Amino acid sequence: MIHFIIDGKIEREFEVSLAIGEPDYWVFLDVSEFKGKNATLQIIEENKAFDKIYQADSYPGEENIYKEHLRPQFHFSTRRGWTNDPNGLVYYNGEYHLFYQHNPFGWKYGSDANKAWGHAISKDLIHWKELRDAIHPDDLGGIYSGSAVVDKFNSTGFQSGDEKPIICIYTSAGGKTPWSKNKPFTQSIAYSNDRGRTFIKFNGNPVQDHIKLSNRDPKVIWYAPLNQWVIVLYLDDEEMGIFTSNDLKSWQLESRYKRDALHECPELFQLAIDGNEQNKKWILYAGNGRYDIGQFDGKKFIPDVQGITYNYGNCFYASQTFNNIPEEDGRRIQIAWGVIPMPSMPFNQQMLFPVELTLRSTEEGPLIFAQPIDEIKEIYGRNWVYQDKVIEEGHHSFTEEKNKNGLYDISAEFEIGSAERFGLNIDKIEITYEIKEQKIHCQERFASLKPMEGKVKFRILVDRETLEIFANDGQIYMPVRSHVNITDISEEFSKWGTDFNISEFLELYPYKFNYLVPYVKPIIVGKGDIIVFSEGGITKLIKMEIHELNSI
Repeated sequence: MIHFIIDGKIEREFEVSLAIGEPDYWVFLDVSEFKGKNATLQIIEENKAFDKIYQADSYPGEENIYKEHLRPQFHFSTRRGWTNDPNGLVYYNGEYHLFYQHNPFGWKYGSDANKAWGHAISKDLIHWKELRDAIHPDDLGGIYSGSAVVDKFNSTGFQSGDEKPIICIYTSAGGKTPWSKNKPFTQSIAYSNDRGRTFIKFNGNPVQDHIKLSNRDPKVIWYAPLNQWVIVLYLDDEEMGIFTSNDLKSWQLESRYKRDALHECPELFQLAIDGNEQNKKWILYAGNGRYDIGQFDGKKFIPDVQGITYNYGNCFYASQTFNNIPEEDGRRIQIAWGVIPMPSMPFNQQMLFPVELTLRSTEEGPLIFAQPIDEIKEIYGRNWVYQDKVIEEGHHSFTEEKNKNGLYDISAEFEIGSAERFGLNIDKIEITYEIKEQKIHCQERFASLKPMEGKVKFRILVDRETLEIFANDGQIYMPVRSHVNITDISEEFSKWGTDFNISEFLELYPYKFNYLVPYVKPIIVGKGDIIVFSEGGITKLIKMEIHELNSI
């Protein structure tokens, strides 16, 4: 354990996993905000750590940042350390802010003493600039997930200049660090008056006391009909609490909502059915991608339909949507944590690509559809178009020899013929549609999908470590890892006599995949091979368009 002390006061408490021999990578502490002050480093346990600590304007390996062979090329990933839940997604004055759970001092999730909010900004949701970590652990605990809003009305009284305050509300995870010993989980706020470049913690924290167990992950929205702030908070034990406030500092419990499989990282937002602004529904959404559709009056959520599945992949968790998107834009934009281990890399995990959510009518009732945001076109490179191709039984390559970067946005529309199944094989990852069963599946994940007038559409984003599959205009969203074989993991556990089903376990708790990292067998990243196949008969490829994507 290391204490970073400024003028006699502990400002940072963190742990660093030291290498036994030569380090694979170095981590760093940005101290620029303390320039001109007296700093002391205190190591609690005696060891040789001081032999490997030094002050400099750069750090070893900095020249190789973003050049690593597993580094995502058009998905956000942090420079160093572990990343998980996206936090505080908010738009303000031309910039999108992405905060995220960050352990800057290690490859694994690590100690809660390290759990900070990382921070990146973008003008287009594609190209991100990573800033220094925004909010750090303190005596109330590690900084767990939360959200951010723009306080347009200065309801907090924090505004000190022309800029509107950005307010972050987060869980102080007390009791899990030496600094916060014997303290509970509470909710706290921090604010910025300089467009999110620096944050000041409210001196009245916590703003919401402990309620139940590990109550956490506050999502704040502005509810205009009652001119009030609303928090939906995970109370633990598959229960949410809904609270209201006039100033973001004091909160009143209005109602509780409980149902099976309702997990952490809640969301509460409104979508118009088929774009009809006169016909809107509220969505209560959990971190595992399951949601309810219903009514909300600012105090209580009443469901019409419960337990709908949105995500069918194996690497999606803890998503969040942006607050304060301009009215003239009007989109509901979501980013999720990509639960994807990066073996032997100085960074670990990534974000999935931003998607636009819409609510559309289907035979099963209204459902959330997801599609990649239109801004992806900014990184389009070369493209290839194939039309009216009869796919005979077998595998047929559509790879252009000159195209070697392996980054794609692929759209393919098929007409069902005599085949039993058909699909695409991308770098040995097979995406299959079973005609009789009317199911799409990939890497032991599957989803029911009815053809649209005898046709099935795929859209697939291909990065180094992910395939994000969108079927039938986004009715099915199935992001998958591209370098991990779940079967290999299952076989490893079966050797030990373990009798639980790995796939079922990960369906409920996808983030726990990282516990299985020692059993992961990385697959060598390919060169972008694209194969269309048909089995048991012929299939017609109506159109396939392949856009090569440029690295960001």
